[in-house]
Amino acid sequence: MDWPVSVALAQAVQTLPVGADLHYEIKLDGHRLVLWRTAETVRLQTRSGREVTSAWMDLALTGMQLPAGVVLDGEAVVYVNGRVDFGAAQSRANSTPARARELAARHPAHYGVFDVLQHPEHGDVRGWSYVRRRALLEHLLEEYGIGPPIQAVPTTTDVVLARVWYEALQPQGVEGLVVKAGSSTYRGGSRQWKKVRHAETVDAAVVGYTGPAGRPRHLAVRLPDGRVALSQALKSPLSAQVAPLLEGAGPGRQARTGGGERYRAVDVDVWVEVLAGTTRHAVVTVTRLR
Repeated sequence: MDWPVSVALAQAVQTLPVGADLHYEIKLDGHRLVLWRTAETVRLQTRSGREVTSAWMDLALTGMQLPAGVVLDGEAVVYVNGRVDFGAAQSRANSTPARARELAARHPAHYGVFDVLQHPEHGDVRGWSYVRRRALLEHLLEEYGIGPPIQAVPTTTDVVLARVWYEALQPQGVEGLVVKAGSSTYRGGSRQWKKVRHAETVDAAVVGYTGPAGRPRHLAVRLPDGRVALSQALKSPLSAQVAPLLEGAGPGRQARTGGGERYRAVDVDVWVEVLAGTTRHAVVTVTRLR
């Protein structure tokens, strides 16, 4: 398997799918990471393929307990006061190595694993069914005595229990459920899974901005249907949060949305949540960074 791997994605739906051969996993509110246990070390990859090992060094060190040749897919989360805190995970992801060490000392990261892509004995297992991969994942963690902060996310085939999770775990920072067919293989780049979230939002990639990089006024985002649109005016906290990421991307280039609005295009690995109801319009509402 070649670095970086293309990850499978989920399509947002408004109601929980019900049917035979469906498996329900809790959806943690963190940062998607692929963990590579190589012969000498551990590397961590974002869903876009960027290496971020230095920001999550505590997870990388824990991952050394795994056998060489393992590749896992999961979510890095940070707990604050017993609750999954997305803001804390975002701060870690966007910090310098020195700052990341300070944050890790206060709030160590956890890694919720939901898939195994490669195994030292079986090689690339993305062509296996979800049921076989899940069994292999659980056996792997048990065989090597792997426990928190690395652990498999809960899963069930009981839709009643899944609904209980959906409602009862929200106060703990669980943002919803991911639904997967038991017979499905792992297809990178495809939105083969379904996700149900409490907030009616969709994920959008940041492709540019207006105003100065140090204080952006609007974000240009690529929506799930491929359209590029400008966000509404950013509130000061969100503008300040995204500014360092834009400043590090260089000067960018002039571009226009499909509607003709000008913006400065940049290549950054930044995703935001956008209110689903606003994506039909030329200007969308960004709720937070992902």
